[in-house]
Amino acid sequence: MLIIYDCDGTLIDSEGIACSVCAEALTAIGVPYTTAMFAERYAGRPARETWAHVGATYGVTFPPGFNEAINTEIHARLDAGVQAVEGVRAAILAIDGARCVASSTGTRQLNRNLATAGLADLFGEHVFSVHQVKRGKPAPDVFLFAASQMGADPDQCLVIEDTVAGVTAARRAGMRALGFTGANHGGPGLDQRLIAAGASAIIVHMRDLPQAVSAHRAGPMGTQAKRPA
Repeated sequence: MLIIYDCDGTLIDSEGIACSVCAEALTAIGVPYTTAMFAERYAGRPARETWAHVGATYGVTFPPGFNEAINTEIHARLDAGVQAVEGVRAAILAIDGARCVASSTGTRQLNRNLATAGLADLFGEHVFSVHQVKRGKPAPDVFLFAASQMGADPDQCLVIEDTVAGVTAARRAGMRALGFTGANHGGPGLDQRLIAAGASAIIVHMRDLPQAVSAHRAGPMGTQAKRPA
């Protein structure tokens, strides 16, 4: 079984940083957003699709350089020292078999983030970005591309994801998904939203990941699902 890891909010604790910057930028142009609101609606979705949706929903015209300024600020905060999610390195090393990363982040920044967080050596060249496919999450493209590059059939893949968009993309790809809620951006009800999107189980700390993966290897999809209380 191929294990496909999302990056932001799953391997590295970065989703909260990105959502905070985006919420601040929207508020500054008259579209009030909190970090939690932005995370719930747009976490895991490519920037292009996010801003198109915001523009259509609120009728806002973005000032020149809006997205570029946001990217600059996000990258500066990440480069200042983004951290790996607690326990993730040990969890990955405890799981046998093939693994890779499939992320909505651009290739260059994705590799930089993994290096900064001290995780790049765990994946080598097996790091795949939305920039390599036509559509971002919740479309299945990046997961299907990752599986094809790794020589795995979709039904033999297990995706580790922290966002509704990511879980939706995995399920559309014909893959199983585990939902992760242990990063800093989830907020109340994330576990329920991930289950509703199709996650077969929820983990709240990476120390639980090896056991969850073993459970999925042992039986058919969903038979070991741990539902949130």
